[in-house]
Amino acid sequence: MSDERDIRHGAHSADDGDDSAAVSRPSGKRSARRGRNASDSGGVATIERPSLSKASKKTDRAERKSGNPFKRLIKFLREVVAELRKVIWPNRKQMITYTSVVLVFVIFMVAFISGMDLAFIKGVDWLFG
Repeated sequence: MSDERDIRHGAHSADDGDDSAAVSRPSGKRSARRGRNASDSGGVATIERPSLSKASKKTDRAERKSGNPFKRLIKFLREVVAELRKVIWPNRKQMITYTSVVLVFVIFMVAFISGMDLAFIKGVDWLFG
């Protein structure tokens, strides 16, 4: 799909035979100002996507709901394992550092909120005696 989008916006496809042409990738930065027309809504870039008909939406839902629940569970677990393999896990030193930072922050917040609570209790007792 990204290849189709790149081709539509002027990039060369790999099938053109020109291997030296690089596929343009979004950089996250705004390009030069583009001219605005009447249909432009505040400069927000949108991509026209074909809408699904009601019949195709129903068949899509039916395909998701139908089928063996064990097969769906196995597929889900395989996808979970595939996503967990993509995770960059911290090493032991990083895990100890992160855990200690979280514990110090939690202890600080508990002490701060307890102090504020005690101060408000003393203030209310002083005010209403």
